[in-house]
Amino acid sequence: MSEEGLRQAQEKMRAAGAADVAIRVFTHYYRLLESGQQGTIREDDIEPVGDLPHLDHLPTDPAALRAALAETVVIKLNGGLGTSMGVTGPKSALPVKDGLSFLDIIARQILSTRRQYDVSLPLVLMNSFRTREESLEILSGYPDLPVDGLPLDFLQNMEPKLLADDLTPAEWPPDPELAWCPPGHGDLFTALVASGTLDALRERGFRHAFISNADNLGATPDPRIAAWMAEHDVPFGMEVCRRTRSDRKGGHVAVRKSDGRLILRDSAQVADEDSKHFQDITRHKTFNTNNLWIDLVRLAELMDGHDGILGLPIIVNRKTVDPADSSSPKVIQLETGMGTAIETFEGSQAVLVDRSRFKPVKTTNDLLVLRSDVYQLNDAGDLTTTHQGDEPYVDLDPAYFRILADFEARFPGGAPSLVRADRLEVRGDVAFGKDVVVVGDVEVEAPEGERHEVPDGAELGG
Repeated sequence: MSEEGLRQAQEKMRAAGAADVAIRVFTHYYRLLESGQQGTIREDDIEPVGDLPHLDHLPTDPAALRAALAETVVIKLNGGLGTSMGVTGPKSALPVKDGLSFLDIIARQILSTRRQYDVSLPLVLMNSFRTREESLEILSGYPDLPVDGLPLDFLQNMEPKLLADDLTPAEWPPDPELAWCPPGHGDLFTALVASGTLDALRERGFRHAFISNADNLGATPDPRIAAWMAEHDVPFGMEVCRRTRSDRKGGHVAVRKSDGRLILRDSAQVADEDSKHFQDITRHKTFNTNNLWIDLVRLAELMDGHDGILGLPIIVNRKTVDPADSSSPKVIQLETGMGTAIETFEGSQAVLVDRSRFKPVKTTNDLLVLRSDVYQLNDAGDLTTTHQGDEPYVDLDPAYFRILADFEARFPGGAPSLVRADRLEVRGDVAFGKDVVVVGDVEVEAPEGERHEVPDGAELGG
């Protein structure tokens, strides 16, 4: 751990054209790492949250809804690649429903909301250099989407990966880009300032931002939350859902005992001995959807008052410089999560929302449910469902279905009907014909070393 490592990293960032504020933020977290901080939040230092307001009980006055939405901008985190599914381009460019990509559906949602409430409602993407070109090309198919005077996107920052043994910047000649990493989605706040986007939004009179992940099609700009933010002068609002068994490893909100503030604790911030408490869904009952609402004026004040450093909790992410090569050098990525800003804004609040606002696609399991008849896509770009209860649990054998090309090759006739399904588990090399129907709780297993073909029109279970 050396001052020399920090100097080399700073010089590398300057040479790459990084903004001064991004270098200051990186320096802050480098020094935290040097001092031994790991960002751990102990169970003894927090307590569960109490009752929270529910979205269904928020204001519904039409004039208030429109007024609040007129001062709102939608920001989508769009820096992610589909690498976990074997895709090299932006995840948001994947066809997910009726031949439309995430970005197609998001654009339709925005345009529909504009028409419904007669507001400008800008859409702004936070892209990475790897997602920008293809994403903007998709959005160019919607010529009414840009708002005069505002950018359609801004770029997230990049920082050097650090060698784990001496904290100097990593180099990787086979692919120099792999020596860089994004600083987590907590970089949103820094990138808003560095790009000039925050100033541009405020100059145009926008007060609130609704921020969410581009792969979550349930995250639409609900005017009830915008009106609630405005009425109660809420500086930071987080949408949370009730945790289920499948959410045990998701970040949860809690109350910090020392000052009574709401905080977010992610799995990377949990000490080993506290894991059982972290995963106890009867104790910590809600999880962060990463749908956030932020007062842009308060954000600007905080950033100005702290030299651009919000002071979010550090997340130390340990990997190899080439994630696909376990023998490549071990590195540390310094990251922050944007949801952890809930502890930075005095008066932050959380609001309970239904699961319909949380539909992320992280794996091909999620993609199959979304492509199936569990969900229908209406003209406004909203997903509706007639499925009763929780959405079906799908577990496809990763050896045959994790990669998108392999997944699609095994569903050549499209997704099976899952609207009457509770669970679908597939083991081995299984290919599905068209018009297959899954009912109830179903397991399908192929003989070892052989492919099992599910015939067209087959009904499984029931």
